[in-house]
Amino acid sequence: MDILKIKAVVFDCDGVMFDTAVSNRKYYDEVLQSFGKPILNEAQFVNIHMMTVNKAIDYLFPEMADLSIVYDHLKNIGYDKFIKDMVMEKGLKELLIKLKANGYIRGIGTNRTNSMEKVLENFHLEDYFEVVVTAAMVKKPKPDPEQLLMIMGRFGLKPDEILFIGDSDYDRQAALNAKVGFAAFKNSELKADFNVESMDEIARILQIDQ
Repeated sequence: MDILKIKAVVFDCDGVMFDTAVSNRKYYDEVLQSFGKPILNEAQFVNIHMMTVNKAIDYLFPEMADLSIVYDHLKNIGYDKFIKDMVMEKGLKELLIKLKANGYIRGIGTNRTNSMEKVLENFHLEDYFEVVVTAAMVKKPKPDPEQLLMIMGRFGLKPDEILFIGDSDYDRQAALNAKVGFAAFKNSELKADFNVESMDEIARILQIDQ
């Protein structure tokens, strides 16, 4: 893709902006143990990392026809107490500042639902993004391209004017289906326009690393 055409940089949350391995594992382990189930195995963890909460609960409780009792329990548990276990990616704020200084639109496209606002608040990132699109704002979450298409429509952007940074195959599929540029973050197995290991690498690719 032509780097000079990019006008917006959109970030996935989990695995890109934050290392959420500990927080997500603790959250779902508590849910599972509340219903007498064993904690997450590695295959389950990899899968739920990409999913919305609703999809994850469907996946973790396939034997239950009525999941209302699980969702009631989720409300009692909440996610707020697990936010402290999230680790912000080194260089994220610095990259966001550089993006703004160079005129880029900064966005988030995440399969989180109602926790994103609290996460941004806790890490003092509320003013670092021009647009935030969660799974709760669209009919179809990633891998559907709806989140990226919504951002495109809101700012009148063409597909080649967006770079989406993600770490999962859901992110790759969303980018592919939206026909936008894709940078795979810390996941060299993903086919992408760029494979990066740090926020500094993204700055270098965009030529804003000075």
